[in-house]
Amino acid sequence: MSAAVTRFKDRFAPLTPDAIADRALGVLAALPFLLVLALLLAFFQAAPARAEDPACGGKDLLAELKATNPAEYARLRAEGDKIRNSGVRFWKLEKPGQEPNWLLGTMHLSDPRVTDLPAEAKAAFDTASVVVLESDEILDQQKAAARLMARPDLMYFAGKESIADYLKPEERKLLEDGFLKRGMPFAAISKMKPWILTSMVALPTCELSRKAQGVPFLDMKLARDGLAAGKEIKGVETLAEQMDVVASLPMSFHVKSLVGTVKYPQYTADMMETTLQLYLQGDIGLVFPAGAYFAPEKDLDDFKDMALFEEKLITLRNHTMADRGEPILARGNVFMAVGALHLIGDEGLVELLRKKGYTVTAVK
Repeated sequence: MSAAVTRFKDRFAPLTPDAIADRALGVLAALPFLLVLALLLAFFQAAPARAEDPACGGKDLLAELKATNPAEYARLRAEGDKIRNSGVRFWKLEKPGQEPNWLLGTMHLSDPRVTDLPAEAKAAFDTASVVVLESDEILDQQKAAARLMARPDLMYFAGKESIADYLKPEERKLLEDGFLKRGMPFAAISKMKPWILTSMVALPTCELSRKAQGVPFLDMKLARDGLAAGKEIKGVETLAEQMDVVASLPMSFHVKSLVGTVKYPQYTADMMETTLQLYLQGDIGLVFPAGAYFAPEKDLDDFKDMALFEEKLITLRNHTMADRGEPILARGNVFMAVGALHLIGDEGLVELLRKKGYTVTAVK
Protein backbone atom coordinates (compact mmCIF):
# COMPACT_ATOMS: atom_id res chain seq x y z
CA MET A 1 0.00 0.00 0.00
CA SER A 2 1.49 3.36 -1.04
CA ALA A 3 2.16 6.13 1.46
CA ALA A 4 -0.59 8.29 -0.08
CA VAL A 5 -3.16 5.50 0.17
CA THR A 6 -2.11 4.72 3.74
CA ARG A 7 -2.45 8.40 4.64
CA PHE A 8 -6.00 8.50 3.33
CA LYS A 9 -6.90 5.24 5.06
CA ASP A 10 -5.55 6.48 8.38
CA ARG A 11 -7.22 9.86 7.98
CA PHE A 12 -10.71 8.77 7.00
CA ALA A 13 -11.26 5.14 8.05
CA PRO A 14 -12.39 6.10 11.58
CA LEU A 15 -15.04 8.43 10.18
CA THR A 16 -17.47 5.79 8.91
CA PRO A 17 -18.64 2.38 10.10
CA ASP A 18 -16.85 0.64 7.25
CA ALA A 19 -14.41 2.91 5.43
CA ILE A 20 -14.17 5.73 2.93
CA ALA A 21 -17.18 6.55 0.76
CA ASP A 22 -17.07 5.82 -2.92
CA ARG A 23 -20.08 7.94 -3.75
CA ALA A 24 -18.50 10.94 -2.05
CA LEU A 25 -16.19 11.17 -5.02
CA GLY A 26 -18.86 12.49 -7.37
CA VAL A 27 -19.44 15.86 -5.78
CA LEU A 28 -15.93 16.18 -4.38
CA ALA A 29 -14.35 15.55 -7.74
CA ALA A 30 -16.52 18.24 -9.25
CA LEU A 31 -15.29 21.00 -7.01
CA PRO A 32 -11.68 21.66 -8.09
CA PHE A 33 -12.37 21.80 -11.83
CA LEU A 34 -15.74 23.55 -11.88
CA LEU A 35 -13.74 26.45 -13.33
CA VAL A 36 -13.61 24.54 -16.62
CA LEU A 37 -16.98 22.86 -16.36
CA ALA A 38 -18.87 26.05 -15.60
CA LEU A 39 -17.58 27.36 -18.91
CA LEU A 40 -18.37 24.16 -20.81
CA LEU A 41 -21.95 23.98 -19.59
CA ALA A 42 -22.84 27.02 -21.64
CA PHE A 43 -21.99 25.12 -24.81
CA PHE A 44 -23.69 21.82 -24.02
CA GLN A 45 -27.12 23.43 -23.55
CA ALA A 46 -28.04 21.20 -20.64
CA ALA A 47 -31.76 21.31 -20.00
CA PRO A 48 -32.74 23.22 -16.84
CA ALA A 49 -33.70 20.98 -13.96
CA ARG A 50 -37.32 20.73 -12.95
CA ALA A 51 -38.61 22.60 -9.94
CA GLU A 52 -38.97 19.36 -7.95
CA ASP A 53 -35.29 18.51 -8.47
CA PRO A 54 -33.74 18.49 -4.96
CA ALA A 55 -30.49 20.08 -6.12
CA CYS A 56 -31.45 23.50 -4.77
CA GLY A 57 -32.85 22.02 -1.58
CA GLY A 58 -29.54 20.98 -0.12
CA LYS A 59 -29.00 21.23 3.61
CA ASP A 60 -25.92 21.69 5.77
CA LEU A 61 -25.26 18.17 7.00
CA LEU A 62 -22.64 19.27 9.51
CA ALA A 63 -24.97 21.79 11.15
CA GLU A 64 -27.54 19.02 11.47
CA LEU A 65 -24.97 16.64 12.96
CA LYS A 66 -23.84 19.27 15.43
CA ALA A 67 -27.41 19.64 16.67
CA THR A 68 -28.22 15.95 16.85
CA ASN A 69 -24.89 14.38 17.83
CA PRO A 70 -22.41 16.92 19.26
CA ALA A 71 -19.85 14.28 20.21
CA GLU A 72 -19.72 12.82 16.71
CA TYR A 73 -19.55 16.33 15.25
CA ALA A 74 -16.59 17.15 17.51
CA ARG A 75 -14.81 13.96 16.43
CA LEU A 76 -15.34 14.79 12.76
CA ARG A 77 -14.26 18.37 13.22
CA ALA A 78 -11.07 17.22 14.91
CA GLU A 79 -10.17 15.35 11.72
CA GLY A 80 -10.48 18.54 9.69
CA ASP A 81 -8.44 20.50 12.23
CA LYS A 82 -5.50 18.13 11.71
CA ILE A 83 -5.01 19.44 8.18
CA ARG A 84 -2.51 22.29 8.11
CA ASN A 85 -3.87 25.77 7.30
CA SER A 86 -7.41 24.41 7.03
CA GLY A 87 -9.21 27.12 9.01
CA VAL A 88 -8.67 30.16 6.77
CA ARG A 89 -9.54 31.14 3.19
CA PHE A 90 -7.72 34.51 2.99
CA TRP A 91 -4.00 35.10 3.55
CA LYS A 92 -1.46 37.93 3.45
CA LEU A 93 1.89 37.23 1.73
CA GLU A 94 4.91 39.32 2.74
CA LYS A 95 8.57 39.34 1.74
CA PRO A 96 11.19 42.03 2.40
CA GLY A 97 11.46 44.57 -0.39
CA GLN A 98 8.00 43.82 -1.83
CA GLU A 99 4.58 45.28 -1.37
CA PRO A 100 2.32 42.75 0.35
CA ASN A 101 0.45 40.22 -1.77
CA TRP A 102 -2.83 38.48 -1.00
CA LEU A 103 -4.08 34.89 -1.46
CA LEU A 104 -7.77 34.01 -1.55
CA GLY A 105 -9.25 30.52 -1.70
CA THR A 106 -12.25 30.50 -4.03
CA MET A 107 -15.20 28.26 -4.76
CA HIS A 108 -16.05 28.17 -8.47
CA LEU A 109 -19.73 29.05 -8.03
CA SER A 110 -21.94 32.05 -8.78
CA ASP A 111 -23.84 31.81 -5.50
CA PRO A 112 -23.97 35.36 -4.09
CA ARG A 113 -22.83 34.03 -0.73
CA VAL A 114 -19.59 33.11 -2.49
CA THR A 115 -19.18 36.05 -4.88
CA ASP A 116 -19.69 38.67 -2.14
CA LEU A 117 -16.13 38.96 -0.85
CA PRO A 118 -15.36 39.51 2.83
CA ALA A 119 -14.51 43.14 3.56
CA GLU A 120 -10.79 42.47 4.01
CA ALA A 121 -10.55 40.56 0.73
CA LYS A 122 -12.57 43.21 -1.11
CA ALA A 123 -10.26 45.97 0.14
CA ALA A 124 -7.16 44.04 -0.92
CA PHE A 125 -8.65 43.29 -4.33
CA ASP A 126 -9.57 46.93 -4.91
CA THR A 127 -6.03 48.15 -4.28
CA ALA A 128 -4.13 45.34 -6.04
CA SER A 129 -2.49 46.08 -9.40
CA VAL A 130 -2.41 42.45 -10.62
CA VAL A 131 -5.00 39.66 -10.28
CA VAL A 132 -3.75 36.08 -10.60
CA LEU A 133 -6.30 33.32 -11.25
CA GLU A 134 -6.10 29.65 -12.11
CA SER A 135 -6.68 30.63 -15.73
CA ASP A 136 -7.03 34.01 -17.40
CA GLU A 137 -8.75 32.34 -20.37
CA ILE A 138 -12.11 32.68 -18.65
CA LEU A 139 -12.17 36.34 -19.70
CA ASP A 140 -12.95 35.32 -23.28
CA GLN A 141 -15.41 32.43 -23.06
CA GLN A 142 -15.73 31.93 -26.80
CA LYS A 143 -11.98 31.78 -27.34
CA ALA A 144 -11.53 29.48 -24.35
CA ALA A 145 -14.29 27.18 -25.55
CA ALA A 146 -12.76 27.10 -29.02
CA ARG A 147 -9.45 25.98 -27.56
CA LEU A 148 -11.17 23.22 -25.62
CA MET A 149 -13.21 22.18 -28.61
CA ALA A 150 -9.93 21.80 -30.49
CA ARG A 151 -9.29 18.93 -28.07
CA PRO A 152 -12.39 16.74 -28.57
CA ASP A 153 -10.55 13.84 -26.96
CA LEU A 154 -10.98 15.61 -23.62
CA MET A 155 -14.75 15.69 -23.95
CA TYR A 156 -15.92 12.95 -26.30
CA PHE A 157 -15.32 9.26 -26.91
CA ALA A 158 -13.88 8.48 -30.33
CA GLY A 159 -15.10 5.98 -32.92
CA LYS A 160 -17.65 3.46 -31.66
CA GLU A 161 -16.65 3.86 -28.02
CA SER A 162 -19.22 5.36 -25.64
CA ILE A 163 -19.98 5.65 -21.94
CA ALA A 164 -22.12 2.51 -22.31
CA ASP A 165 -18.93 0.47 -22.71
CA TYR A 166 -18.04 1.20 -19.09
CA LEU A 167 -21.43 0.64 -17.48
CA LYS A 168 -23.06 -2.38 -15.91
CA PRO A 169 -26.66 -2.94 -17.10
CA GLU A 170 -28.10 -1.51 -13.88
CA GLU A 171 -25.81 1.53 -14.11
CA ARG A 172 -26.87 2.20 -17.69
CA LYS A 173 -30.52 2.05 -16.68
CA LEU A 174 -29.84 4.44 -13.81
CA LEU A 175 -28.14 6.95 -16.12
CA GLU A 176 -30.78 6.59 -18.82
CA ASP A 177 -33.55 7.40 -16.34
CA GLY A 178 -31.57 10.11 -14.56
CA PHE A 179 -30.63 12.07 -17.66
CA LEU A 180 -34.04 11.63 -19.26
CA LYS A 181 -35.56 13.33 -16.20
CA ARG A 182 -33.25 16.23 -17.00
CA GLY A 183 -34.46 16.32 -20.61
CA MET A 184 -31.45 14.54 -22.10
CA PRO A 185 -31.99 11.16 -23.81
CA PHE A 186 -29.15 8.67 -23.28
CA ALA A 187 -28.37 8.64 -27.01
CA ALA A 188 -27.67 12.38 -26.86
CA ILE A 189 -25.11 12.09 -24.07
CA SER A 190 -23.57 8.64 -24.56
CA LYS A 191 -20.52 9.95 -26.47
CA MET A 192 -19.60 12.47 -23.76
CA LYS A 193 -16.83 11.62 -21.32
CA PRO A 194 -18.09 10.91 -17.78
CA TRP A 195 -16.51 14.01 -16.22
CA ILE A 196 -18.54 16.20 -18.55
CA LEU A 197 -21.71 14.32 -17.66
CA THR A 198 -20.94 14.60 -13.96
CA SER A 199 -20.73 18.37 -14.30
CA MET A 200 -24.24 18.44 -15.74
CA VAL A 201 -25.76 16.73 -12.72
CA ALA A 202 -23.45 17.81 -9.89
CA LEU A 203 -24.20 21.52 -10.11
CA PRO A 204 -27.41 22.51 -8.29
CA THR A 205 -30.40 23.79 -10.21
CA CYS A 206 -29.98 27.31 -8.87
CA GLU A 207 -26.37 27.38 -10.11
CA LEU A 208 -27.45 26.26 -13.58
CA SER A 209 -30.17 28.90 -13.58
CA ARG A 210 -27.72 31.68 -12.68
CA LYS A 211 -25.33 30.38 -15.35
CA ALA A 212 -28.12 30.58 -17.95
CA GLN A 213 -28.71 34.19 -16.90
CA GLY A 214 -25.05 35.04 -17.39
CA VAL A 215 -24.20 35.48 -13.70
CA PRO A 216 -20.42 34.95 -13.35
CA PHE A 217 -18.91 32.52 -10.87
CA LEU A 218 -16.45 34.01 -8.39
CA ASP A 219 -13.26 33.58 -10.41
CA MET A 220 -14.84 35.02 -13.54
CA LYS A 221 -16.26 37.93 -11.53
CA LEU A 222 -12.81 38.71 -10.15
CA ALA A 223 -11.37 38.60 -13.68
CA ARG A 224 -14.05 40.87 -15.10
CA ASP A 225 -14.01 43.32 -12.20
CA GLY A 226 -10.22 43.44 -12.28
CA LEU A 227 -10.09 44.09 -16.01
CA ALA A 228 -12.75 46.82 -15.71
CA ALA A 229 -10.66 48.48 -13.00
CA GLY A 230 -7.54 48.46 -15.17
CA LYS A 231 -5.78 45.65 -13.36
CA GLU A 232 -3.55 43.16 -15.14
CA ILE A 233 -5.08 39.66 -15.24
CA LYS A 234 -2.74 36.67 -15.20
CA GLY A 235 -3.29 32.91 -15.15
CA VAL A 236 -1.12 30.07 -13.86
CA GLU A 237 -2.78 27.25 -15.83
CA THR A 238 -4.63 26.80 -19.08
CA LEU A 239 -8.10 25.27 -19.23
CA ALA A 240 -6.77 22.50 -21.46
CA GLU A 241 -4.11 21.68 -18.86
CA GLN A 242 -6.79 21.41 -16.20
CA MET A 243 -8.89 19.11 -18.35
CA ASP A 244 -5.84 16.98 -19.17
CA VAL A 245 -5.37 16.39 -15.45
CA VAL A 246 -9.02 15.45 -15.05
CA ALA A 247 -8.81 13.08 -18.01
CA SER A 248 -5.70 11.42 -16.59
CA LEU A 249 -7.67 9.89 -13.73
CA PRO A 250 -8.89 6.31 -14.32
CA MET A 251 -12.12 5.90 -16.27
CA SER A 252 -13.43 3.72 -13.43
CA PHE A 253 -13.04 6.67 -11.05
CA HIS A 254 -15.06 8.98 -13.27
CA VAL A 255 -17.77 6.42 -14.01
CA LYS A 256 -18.17 5.72 -10.30
CA SER A 257 -18.43 9.45 -9.61
CA LEU A 258 -21.03 9.91 -12.34
CA VAL A 259 -23.16 6.97 -11.24
CA GLY A 260 -23.04 8.07 -7.61
CA THR A 261 -23.99 11.65 -8.44
CA VAL A 262 -27.02 10.52 -10.47
CA LYS A 263 -28.01 7.84 -7.96
CA TYR A 264 -27.93 10.15 -4.95
CA PRO A 265 -29.08 13.62 -6.03
CA GLN A 266 -30.06 14.66 -2.52
CA TYR A 267 -26.65 13.69 -1.15
CA THR A 268 -25.01 15.64 -3.98
CA ALA A 269 -27.14 18.69 -3.19
CA ASP A 270 -26.54 18.37 0.55
CA MET A 271 -22.78 18.02 0.11
CA MET A 272 -22.69 21.05 -2.17
CA GLU A 273 -24.46 23.13 0.48
CA THR A 274 -22.33 21.63 3.25
CA THR A 275 -19.16 22.40 1.31
CA LEU A 276 -20.35 25.93 0.62
CA GLN A 277 -20.94 26.52 4.33
CA LEU A 278 -17.51 25.09 5.17
CA TYR A 279 -16.00 27.44 2.60
CA LEU A 280 -17.76 30.49 4.07
CA GLN A 281 -16.56 29.52 7.54
CA GLY A 282 -13.03 28.91 6.30
CA ASP A 283 -13.14 25.24 7.37
CA ILE A 284 -11.70 23.94 4.10
CA GLY A 285 -9.99 20.99 5.79
CA LEU A 286 -13.38 19.49 6.66
CA VAL A 287 -14.49 19.05 3.04
CA PHE A 288 -13.00 15.59 2.50
CA PRO A 289 -13.83 14.20 5.97
CA ALA A 290 -17.43 15.43 5.69
CA GLY A 291 -17.88 13.92 2.23
CA ALA A 292 -16.60 10.59 3.52
CA TYR A 293 -18.65 10.63 6.70
CA PHE A 294 -22.03 11.36 5.14
CA ALA A 295 -21.67 9.21 2.00
CA PRO A 296 -24.58 6.81 1.39
CA GLU A 297 -22.28 3.95 0.32
CA LYS A 298 -18.87 2.81 1.49
CA ASP A 299 -16.07 1.04 -0.36
CA LEU A 300 -12.67 0.24 1.06
CA ASP A 301 -11.08 0.21 -2.41
CA ASP A 302 -11.64 3.93 -2.78
CA PHE A 303 -8.72 4.88 -0.54
CA LYS A 304 -6.62 4.44 -3.67
CA ASP A 305 -9.00 6.62 -5.72
CA MET A 306 -9.01 9.38 -3.14
CA ALA A 307 -5.22 9.38 -2.87
CA LEU A 308 -4.87 9.59 -6.65
CA PHE A 309 -7.48 12.34 -6.80
CA GLU A 310 -5.61 14.42 -4.25
CA GLU A 311 -2.24 13.85 -5.87
CA LYS A 312 -3.22 14.75 -9.44
CA LEU A 313 -6.02 17.29 -9.10
CA ILE A 314 -4.71 19.09 -6.06
CA THR A 315 -1.11 18.44 -4.95
CA LEU A 316 0.66 18.43 -8.33
CA ARG A 317 -1.29 21.47 -9.44
CA ASN A 318 -0.37 23.23 -6.19
CA HIS A 319 3.30 23.03 -7.18
CA THR A 320 2.51 24.30 -10.68
CA MET A 321 0.57 27.24 -9.26
CA ALA A 322 3.33 28.09 -6.78
CA ASP A 323 6.12 27.87 -9.37
CA ARG A 324 4.29 29.86 -12.04
CA GLY A 325 2.87 32.31 -9.55
CA GLU A 326 6.18 33.13 -7.84
CA PRO A 327 7.61 35.48 -10.53
CA ILE A 328 4.29 37.34 -10.66
CA LEU A 329 4.10 37.64 -6.88
CA ALA A 330 7.67 39.02 -6.91
CA ARG A 331 6.21 42.22 -8.40
CA GLY A 332 4.21 42.84 -5.23
CA ASN A 333 0.66 44.15 -4.74
CA VAL A 334 -0.79 40.99 -6.32
CA PHE A 335 -4.18 39.47 -5.50
CA MET A 336 -4.04 35.70 -6.17
CA ALA A 337 -7.27 33.69 -6.13
CA VAL A 338 -7.44 29.92 -6.70
CA GLY A 339 -9.68 27.08 -5.55
CA ALA A 340 -9.70 26.84 -1.75
CA LEU A 341 -8.65 23.19 -1.68
CA HIS A 342 -5.31 24.29 -3.13
CA LEU A 343 -4.45 26.31 -0.03
CA ILE A 344 -4.50 23.62 2.65
CA GLY A 345 -2.26 20.76 3.70
CA ASP A 346 1.47 20.12 3.89
CA GLU A 347 1.81 20.72 0.14
CA GLY A 348 -0.84 23.41 -0.15
CA LEU A 349 -0.07 26.82 -1.59
CA VAL A 350 0.26 28.40 1.84
CA GLU A 351 3.09 26.03 2.80
CA LEU A 352 4.70 26.08 -0.65
CA LEU A 353 4.85 29.88 -0.65
CA ARG A 354 6.34 29.85 2.84
CA LYS A 355 9.10 27.61 1.46
CA LYS A 356 9.65 30.23 -1.25
CA GLY A 357 10.45 32.81 1.42
CA TYR A 358 7.08 34.41 2.08
CA THR A 359 5.69 35.18 5.51
CA VAL A 360 2.11 33.96 5.12
CA THR A 361 -0.34 35.26 7.69
CA ALA A 362 -3.99 34.34 8.11
CA VAL A 363 -6.50 37.15 7.67
CA LYS A 364 -9.60 36.29 9.68
